[in-house]
Amino acid sequence: MQKIKISPSILSADFSQLGAEIKKLEAAGADLIHVDVMDGHFVPNLTIGPPIIKSLRKFTKIPFDVHLMISPVHKYIKDYADAGADIITIHPEATDNLLESIKLIKSLNKKVGVSLNPETSLDELYPVISQVDLVLIMSVNPGFGGQKFIQETIDKIKKLKAKLNELNLKIEIEVDGGINFENSKSIIQSGADILVSGTTIFKSNKGNIKKNIEILKSN
Repeated sequence: MQKIKISPSILSADFSQLGAEIKKLEAAGADLIHVDVMDGHFVPNLTIGPPIIKSLRKFTKIPFDVHLMISPVHKYIKDYADAGADIITIHPEATDNLLESIKLIKSLNKKVGVSLNPETSLDELYPVISQVDLVLIMSVNPGFGGQKFIQETIDKIKKLKAKLNELNLKIEIEVDGGINFENSKSIIQSGADILVSGTTIFKSNKGNIKKNIEILKSN
């Protein structure tokens, strides 16, 4: 049976209590901590930078799944690696040379992810697919939490899963955006390995994080 990982997005956490929120996520069974980094340029919002990630690192040993929505991304990769990221995920549109940015992440002994926006074709990924550990499929347009899941994402996940099977590649498929108890089952069945969720994990069932993670994993 497929083991689903849950990567709660701290974008939906209480920012005044981030250390405590991360400890709660660890106790509740989170597999990863998803950190959305936005620059107000690549996406229309601003979030957190390396100093905050570094300060949060001491609160848990759970891997930090850091999604860089910043451009140009290449010159900032080392800062996030040094701050404590375990997985660094970048967008093809945010770098002049995707392969060089992937090589830089690998040289820093970090796992590398490539993220595809809803309108970004899987064809952007295929030239580098053998070099990555993770593919993050965005099921909303990045920049804000609480958006509605884009249904066409299901076909994109299925196509990617089929391609990975065809190439015999053990690469994890992560899906982020609008995931809830109603659609998580179909997302998992289409081939997802990791679900990123913020609003559902932190807000559903009166904020019972453990229960919400368990429901997402069992769907």
